[in-house]
Amino acid sequence: MREIEISARTVEEATEIALKELDADRADVEIDVVSRGKAGILGIGAEPAVVRAREIESLPDSVAIASEVIESLIYLMDVDAMVAMKQAHNEDLGGPIFEIEGDDAGLLIGRKGDTLKTFQFLVRYIVSQRIDDRAYLMIDVEGYQQRRQQSLENMARRVASRVADTGRSITLEPMPPAERRIVHIALSDHPSVTTESTGYGDSRQVVVLMK
Repeated sequence: MREIEISARTVEEATEIALKELDADRADVEIDVVSRGKAGILGIGAEPAVVRAREIESLPDSVAIASEVIESLIYLMDVDAMVAMKQAHNEDLGGPIFEIEGDDAGLLIGRKGDTLKTFQFLVRYIVSQRIDDRAYLMIDVEGYQQRRQQSLENMARRVASRVADTGRSITLEPMPPAERRIVHIALSDHPSVTTESTGYGDSRQVVVLMK
């Protein structure tokens, strides 16, 4: 499995160069964004974008279908962006992770990630219908999901410290299942506190309390 690292002005340009170097289609290559680079001011302080590309020997049909569905939806939405496969198979997720980059990519995030959640739900639904099975996949837009996960983990640790100091439980704001899971995992090894979920449906919340 060949792997190369490419620098260019933008992530999109670096990705295109990597695909040409590997003589491969986008759906057959994992693209890991090492750095998104910086534009700088009048060219001063500019830093190139860097991607690491890995060629994948064989992929499940579901991954190719998911890539096709995402690209088709982006085209129909008239969004100037490109999709790349960040990971062909994530063990925790049980499926691939895709990353969307480009000038209009931010439009797919929306307020508090609402547009991205809807977009991801739609892709999962369409792929599930195509493969006649449940589709496990994640879609990120310019690292938003990664930043959101880091933010949730930091918040969880701050709340855990407060609970440990005061001995009083704290109930967090309602979160979707994936975000609640991030909080549970972040505090799973904490020596003083534990977590549990309470409520129903969209109102379900995580409670941080003493062990």
